[in-house]
Amino acid sequence: MAQAAEPTNPEHPDIENLLTEDRRFPPDPEFAAQANVHPEVYSWAAADRLGFWADQARELITWSTPFSEVLDWSGAPVARWFGDGKLNAAYNAVDRHVEAGNGDRVALHFEGEPGDSRAITYAELQREVSRAANALTELGVGTGDRVAIYMPLVPEAVVAMLACARIGAPHSVVFGGFSAEALHSRILDAEAKLVITADGGYRRGSASALKPAVDEALEKGAPTIEHVLVVRRTGQDVAWTEGRDVWWHDVVDSASDTHAPVEVESEHPLFILYTSGTTGKPKGIFHTTGGYLTQTAFTHRAVFDLKPETDVYWCTADIGWVTGHSYVVYGPLVNGATQVIYEGTPDTPDKGRWWSVVEKYKVSILYTAPTAIRTCMKWGEEIPAAHDLSSIRLLGSVGESINPAAWTWYRRVIGGDKAPIVDTWWQTETGAIMISPLPGVTTAKPGSAQVPLPGIAADVLDDDAQPVPNGSGGYLVLTEPWPAMLRGIWGDEERFRDTYWSRFPGRYFAGDGAKKDEDGDIWLLGRVDDVMNVSGHRLSTTEIESALVSHPIVAEAAVVGANDETTGQAVVAFVILRTEEGDAAQASGMDVQAELRTHVAKEIGPIAKPRRILVVQELPKTRSGKIMRRLLRDVAEHRVVGDATTLADSSVMDLITAGLNTPSASSAD
Repeated sequence: MAQAAEPTNPEHPDIENLLTEDRRFPPDPEFAAQANVHPEVYSWAAADRLGFWADQARELITWSTPFSEVLDWSGAPVARWFGDGKLNAAYNAVDRHVEAGNGDRVALHFEGEPGDSRAITYAELQREVSRAANALTELGVGTGDRVAIYMPLVPEAVVAMLACARIGAPHSVVFGGFSAEALHSRILDAEAKLVITADGGYRRGSASALKPAVDEALEKGAPTIEHVLVVRRTGQDVAWTEGRDVWWHDVVDSASDTHAPVEVESEHPLFILYTSGTTGKPKGIFHTTGGYLTQTAFTHRAVFDLKPETDVYWCTADIGWVTGHSYVVYGPLVNGATQVIYEGTPDTPDKGRWWSVVEKYKVSILYTAPTAIRTCMKWGEEIPAAHDLSSIRLLGSVGESINPAAWTWYRRVIGGDKAPIVDTWWQTETGAIMISPLPGVTTAKPGSAQVPLPGIAADVLDDDAQPVPNGSGGYLVLTEPWPAMLRGIWGDEERFRDTYWSRFPGRYFAGDGAKKDEDGDIWLLGRVDDVMNVSGHRLSTTEIESALVSHPIVAEAAVVGANDETTGQAVVAFVILRTEEGDAAQASGMDVQAELRTHVAKEIGPIAKPRRILVVQELPKTRSGKIMRRLLRDVAEHRVVGDATTLADSSVMDLITAGLNTPSASSAD
C-alpha cells in the first residue's frame, strides 16, 4: 500500500472538502423495531470496548477451549485476540448448525451461469466438507500446511476453503481470472503444498479454462507442490500429469463423510490473501481464526440485519477477494445464513440476469459493488423493472465509495424506495467491515460510510497527525486494534510495519483520504495516491467523479490528475454515458464536454472543472471491478500505458488511447 504523498503547497496541507450532500434518509420505524442492533450498542462498546468484543466472541462463536484473555497488544503492531482460546472455523460455519437441528436449512443456493442450479443444506455441506477434509489428509496435507485454491465460484470452492479450515491448513485463494504468473508467485510465497482447481468455469456464455494456467504456473517451478486436485466443472479436455494430478470426484466422493475438526488456537492462521498485482513481490495479508470469525460474524449480523430463519442473502463477490472470504464464506455461514452464489457475469445471457436470480430465489439482502450499480444504471432501469424485486429489504455497497447519484438510484430502482442501504468501508487488511451505517439506527446520507461500527476506533488526521475538525479532509486512520485485523504480511514483518504503521506511529494508516462533514460523519475520498494538486488545492478524485455522475446523462466517471505546467496538475475526466440519456443528448447536438464542465463548476466550484473530458464506452477495471486510474493517468499524460494484465479486458486501454485523439476528447479553456 502506497504511503501518503506530501502536499505540494504548505498553505493547503489537507485534502479539501468540496462536495456537499444534503439528502437524509431516516430509519423506517417498522424496520427499526425489528432491527438486530439498537442505538445503545454504541455507548456500550465505547464504555468497555474489550468487554464488548469478548461478549460478541462468546455469543457468536463456539469455542472448544474458552478464552480468558481478550487482547494482548504488547507485541504491537501484531495483536493477539482471545489468545488462549481454541476453536475450529469449519465447525463454527457448518457442524454446529446441524447439531442445533438446522441441518435441513439451505446453506447455499448455487446458480451456474449456464442455468444449472443446486441447493445444498447444512447437513449436506457438513458431509461434503468432511469428505474433502479426509481427502486432503490422504493427499498429505496437515495442520499448518498451505493450500492454494484457484477455482470458479462453484460450491466446491466453498467446500475447499472450509475443508482447509477443518484440518487447520491455511488457504490461499487466488482469483480464477489471474494469470499463471500471478498464481505462480503466490504459490511460491506461501510455499503451498497442494493446489485445488477445476478444469474450467463458465463466463460470458462459454467454458473458460483454468487447469492450463495451473500447469503453466507449476512448469515455472514450484518445489513445494505435491498434488493438484481438480474439480470437473465444464468437462473440457485437460492435460494430465500422472502421480501429481488427482480428480476431485475420485478422491473426495469416495472419502468418509465423517471427520473430527482439528482444534486450533485462536491465533492460528486461517488464510493468506494477496493484494498486489501480478508484478513485483506479492503481498500476502494473513488473518487468524478467533478474532476474524468474531468480527465477521458480528458485522454480518449487525450491518445486514440478518434473520437466518427467513432471509436469503446474496453477496455478488467472488471468493478470490476478501469480500468473498468474509461475506460469502465465513460471516454468513457462521451465522447460519441461507445464501446465493452465482458463477457468471451480470449480463449473461442478458443484462437482467442478476435480477432474474433475485426473483428466482427471493433474495432479501443484496451486497454488491458501486461499479456494478453504475453499470446497471448505464443499461437503464427498465431492465430491473421487468423483474419482481419486492423480496429485497436491505441493500449493501462495497469496494469503493458509492457516489450519491448511484446510491439514490440503487435505493429507488432496486430497493423500491424503501430498503436501507449500508455503504461499507473496509479492506483486505481490516478483514471485516469497519465503518458503515447500521440499518434501523442510522439516518443515512447518500455517499457516506458515516461512523465507525461499535467497538471500532477511527479518525481523520492531518499531516501533523492531529484530528481534523468537522468539515475538513485528511487521512483515515484506525486508532485502536480490532479483532479481524491483519496479523502481518506473510514472511515479511518489516514490510508490514513499514507499509501500515510508519506514517502515523502507533496507528494503522489505511492509505485512504477521507473527510468529516459538519456532523463528524466520515466520507471516503479514495486512495491518497489519487488526490490531485491543482493550483495548490488538494482535490479528491472521488468528489469530482460524484459530481459528474450526478448529471443525468452520466453513468460512470473516472478522474485523474495529469501534469500541467501552469497549475501543477489538471483534472482529466473519462466518462461513460447512460445508454438512452447519452444517445439523446448527443443526437440533440449537446456539447457534452462543455455541459459537464459547467455542471462540475456548479456542483463543486471552478477549481474542480476538468481540463479535458473524454467520452468512452468502458473504463479499465480489474476483475474485482476497481477502476485502474494509474492506466488512465498514463493516457492523460500521453505516456506508454503500463502493465494492464490485471484488467478484466485489456483491450479497453487500446480503445481509450485511440479515442483520446478524436474531436470528442478536445478540451475547453
